[in-house]
Amino acid sequence: MSLSNLAPGAAPAAWRWLIERVWRLEHAFERSRAAAKPEDDTRIRIFFVLALFGLAFCVLGVGATWAALFSDVGRNGYLASTDGARGDLVDRNGQLLAVDLTHYALYIDPKEVWDARATRKALAKALPQVPAKRLAQAIEGDRRTFLVGGMTPSQKDAIFDLGLPGVQFEEQARRVYPLGSSAAHFIGFVDKGGKGLSGAEKALDKQVREAAAQGPDGAIPLSIDLRVQAALEDEVRKAAIEFQAKDAVGIVTNVHTGEILGMTSFPDYDPNQLNLASNEQMTNHAAATVYEMGSTFKAFTVAIGLDTGAATPASTFDAREPFKLGYRTIHDFHAAKKILTLVEVFQHSSNIGTAILAERIGGERLSHYFAALGLTRPAKVELLESARPLTPKKWDDDAVASTSFGHGINVSPLALAQAMGALLNGGTLQPLTILKRPAGVRPEGPRAVSEETSAQMLQIMRANVTGGSGKSANIPGLSVGGKTGTGEKYDPAIRGYNHQRQVSSFAAVFPTEGPIEADRYFVLVLLDEPKGNAKTFGFSTGGWVSAPAAGRVIDRIAPFLNVKRKNDILTIAAQPQAVATSEAGL
Repeated sequence: MSLSNLAPGAAPAAWRWLIERVWRLEHAFERSRAAAKPEDDTRIRIFFVLALFGLAFCVLGVGATWAALFSDVGRNGYLASTDGARGDLVDRNGQLLAVDLTHYALYIDPKEVWDARATRKALAKALPQVPAKRLAQAIEGDRRTFLVGGMTPSQKDAIFDLGLPGVQFEEQARRVYPLGSSAAHFIGFVDKGGKGLSGAEKALDKQVREAAAQGPDGAIPLSIDLRVQAALEDEVRKAAIEFQAKDAVGIVTNVHTGEILGMTSFPDYDPNQLNLASNEQMTNHAAATVYEMGSTFKAFTVAIGLDTGAATPASTFDAREPFKLGYRTIHDFHAAKKILTLVEVFQHSSNIGTAILAERIGGERLSHYFAALGLTRPAKVELLESARPLTPKKWDDDAVASTSFGHGINVSPLALAQAMGALLNGGTLQPLTILKRPAGVRPEGPRAVSEETSAQMLQIMRANVTGGSGKSANIPGLSVGGKTGTGEKYDPAIRGYNHQRQVSSFAAVFPTEGPIEADRYFVLVLLDEPKGNAKTFGFSTGGWVSAPAAGRVIDRIAPFLNVKRKNDILTIAAQPQAVATSEAGL
């Protein structure tokens, strides 16, 4: 149907003007033909076509100008927000942890290759990692073929400068971790499509993807401090290597905010080279592995005893003979064979004294407090690797005796750190976090123990470092407190605990002095199956292998956390005599 057959009123008002003009133009063509002036008809048609092209180019020009002036695409070298694009991850001080960088994929289009032999020879030299057979198939094939991806701009430029027809490049986003293996388990990694698979990358996957649209302004600050992380990694690695540990863990937290300031798992891996990493290296032992922690659990039992009124710091416990509770007969590693106060039970790391205290508390109250301290469920943290603990099915006398000194219950190091925080921050259970909290923000957590109990535990843990099993972690001027832990591992082959296979740890806090609301930090160093050496007289217990490393970590990180060194103040009025050197390991 001709446009001339459309009445102007038949179209919407918005189109009326255009239709009228086209209708008049068509009649101009008809008048030209009727007047036998074909040259006028041709000129009009050419003018009409030119007008249409001119209008199209004007629209394109306006669009291009708008994109150039107002679009964020390509600005500051960042990739456009695509399905796989991710925002930057930075530490609490803004140091870069993970970033999307432009890389390139190389393709071969055999239809455009001029000299197959010369192209194959040049690429074989430039890309020695590509098998010769695969290269030949790509060059001599019948369709465009992907050859290699993940090329850096310099690698791409080197091949581009060869001037090989048929060699093509496409931009691709690639996640890069500038620090390599540092904080690898904390940061995590992504798959080739940009989906988070572990660590913060997985836990915060949605937030990281949304941040990509904001470019550099959308960086997500995590809780760790790279200075703290570096010191922690270094000391844990050195201790693990020195004592030939199967694996090892280090954690530093702020007990008031729950922020994880440092977290390391040994052995580690480089997320930039996942193909070289084993399953053991990629396992985050801080979150995903559960251990029988041993004597560090005595801190919980003592705190529960104080909080329930079952004991006071001056209460006495007869540790002269082994103690039988349920099916268990409890012995001390190095028996004191005397009556001990509660503080001395903690300093001597007495299994007998702790089990007697647990009996006074009772299974119902003990299990209730363990739940309140978060020890019967996975640590509350964004990390999806956080493992579920192994807890007693029945809280009978045997379970009470075992769990009171850290046997018969398996928890992750993160769960231990979370529970310890409640003992040291005034008594509230703070969830751990991998995100930086705003300055001055301290979340309100459920109460686990009283503020008075928390203050007493700070004093008792300090006394253990000044005159007990943790004295090798003492750092002058920093008021360090702590508890050693040595958990023997259950061995199915012998249907019992193997004295040669141990989980040796030290749980520390600093500074212990000052008001309960003062800034305070928790440090954990754990070695799995360490081996004693001449330096430790063959001992591989927590006081020998983990406490010194924890002390060195504290000594190094205190300046970064603005903890000032002060003259040491003994907070327990009557300091018991120091524990013998051979007992300092439990």
